[in-house]
Amino acid sequence: MKLGTLKHAIDHKPVADDFAIIEADRPTCPENGILVRVVHLSLDPYVGSRLRGRHMGEPAPEPMKRAIPGAIVGQVIESEAAGFAEGDWVHAMEGGWQEYVALSASEARKIDPSVAPLAAHAGVLGMPGLTAWAGITQLAKVGAGDTVLIDAAAGPVGGTVGQIARIKGADRVVGIAGGPEKCALVTGAYGFDACIDYKTDGWRERLADALPDGLSVFFENVSADMAMLALTHARLYARGVLCGLVDAYHTDTQSQHPLNAGLIIGKRAQLSGLVVYDFYPRWDEYIAEAAPWIASGQLKFAEDRAGGLEQAPALFERLMNGKNKGKAVVTVAPEQV
Repeated sequence: MKLGTLKHAIDHKPVADDFAIIEADRPTCPENGILVRVVHLSLDPYVGSRLRGRHMGEPAPEPMKRAIPGAIVGQVIESEAAGFAEGDWVHAMEGGWQEYVALSASEARKIDPSVAPLAAHAGVLGMPGLTAWAGITQLAKVGAGDTVLIDAAAGPVGGTVGQIARIKGADRVVGIAGGPEKCALVTGAYGFDACIDYKTDGWRERLADALPDGLSVFFENVSADMAMLALTHARLYARGVLCGLVDAYHTDTQSQHPLNAGLIIGKRAQLSGLVVYDFYPRWDEYIAEAAPWIASGQLKFAEDRAGGLEQAPALFERLMNGKNKGKAVVTVAPEQV
């Protein structure tokens, strides 16, 4: 089988040439586990940090031996686990860049292929969607009267955050993204009220114009500096969700991320750190709520899709440079065999 791995240890932002697609033995079905044919592979920004051994203490994969980590959607082809049968569809966070994966029963979650397109379980119904739902409904508790600001708004997390905020009753949703194409996606497909292109001159002034009455909630995906900028537009008692620090994923040293404590105190702001791992036990609850939103057209998603494991390195490099348009997904194999 094919397996995607690092050619060598890296200490820089990953590029396509850092990866190799090699031949490896197909795994066997483990005792009390399942063997899965990988169909869709999720590419996510945090993996760039993980490849350098800098993500929440998780080790980098061993070059030329271990698969690059990544969530997968696949079909069970052999089962030794109670509750799983041949033909079942599953999602697993630790599937990785490979055509077949052996999993313990605890590592896989059964999914219903009828509730949405299968690849959606790698994105809007996968970890990005769960992250957005957790931040908006469980931490910020967005409702009527809220004005919500989201940066990296064209990404699969940010785009879903804004749409769920709207579904939950937010009065106004404003995004920040880079470039006219991404802003068009944010205001067009995702239905935000406004999107500010941070790559243009005068964008900070336009952000102020887009928030004439301030914000009550902000969802931070980029940096501490952006969080502090959001707070300058905050109403009293605003809620902030600190989810990602993409600007620090590829720095040479761990950033200290200074926060303006006086501004936080003055705004009486409540800041919540979000680690999606905490909400894995509630994944089915999220899907039960989100699937009808997808079916009704309230919750939309965009994908940047590549076909074949050989295309994963190039798409990953594009993701690392913020050039993807929508959720980065590699279709490793056909859904039907």
